[in-house]
Amino acid sequence: MSEIIDKRLRAARFRHRLGAAMKTKSVTQSELARRIGVDRSTISQLLKDKGARLPNAQVVGECAAALGVSADWLLSLTDRPENTADILANAMSVTEAPRALVDEQIFNWHQEAVGYKIRHVPAGLPDMLKTGEMLTWEYEPHLGRTTEQAINASRDRLDWMRSSQSDYEIALPRHELDAFTQGTGYYAGLPAEIRQNQLDHFADLTSQLYPRLRLYLFDAHRLYSSPITVFGPLLAVLYLGRNYLAFRDTERVTSFTEHFDSLVRQADITARQIPDHIIKMKSQI
Repeated sequence: MSEIIDKRLRAARFRHRLGAAMKTKSVTQSELARRIGVDRSTISQLLKDKGARLPNAQVVGECAAALGVSADWLLSLTDRPENTADILANAMSVTEAPRALVDEQIFNWHQEAVGYKIRHVPAGLPDMLKTGEMLTWEYEPHLGRTTEQAINASRDRLDWMRSSQSDYEIALPRHELDAFTQGTGYYAGLPAEIRQNQLDHFADLTSQLYPRLRLYLFDAHRLYSSPITVFGPLLAVLYLGRNYLAFRDTERVTSFTEHFDSLVRQADITARQIPDHIIKMKSQI
């Protein structure tokens, strides 16, 4: 008996969802019939038949394709009306990542995630913790005469991020801070005075903003991470260099969150230890 009831309910939902999709897309019975290659009477019967019978798979599939919905939704196998391509497009997107301090897209994501914890593995030292002279040294080769303008334009956004209602956790590979302190690799040629002032700035900010902002150092020999940012439960963003790869589906966001949390759990230097650790590093310059 329950099987008969399930069939009737499924058939009733099919009629309702088919009609709703036609109304949303402003598609008439005649137009839908033309699109899927059947008589208008067939569509009329699909919408009015009160029995438990469902159309064959071919008709269901053609109706779904014509109306831009999924066959699974028409058959009540899912509550998401989007077709597979739309679901994937909504769940994942690729956007341009310009060479900028805080580009428009990143700032919009930060605003969207206000109130949520933001987990961040930066590509280098985190911009939101850099001094003006450090930003000038880093961006001047790219921005030229507009460096000062770019820094001033981004200063309000950086200040907003520091003072927002979100908690920030930043996990940084330990070797990145070592290279900065020693002035090697990416930081070759960076004057000692700028490095010393930057370390002072790190120590001050991580002390002043704790616990709302927490910085951890992890060992990349044991754990590796690409540059990523997880904006609460909303989205996870992978930095590819010239592009951001953004995921909004729960499974991916959860996976990135668990990855980040493992970096924090296995960090060599915890957020509480950071200010003292940075002061010790400064003595090495």
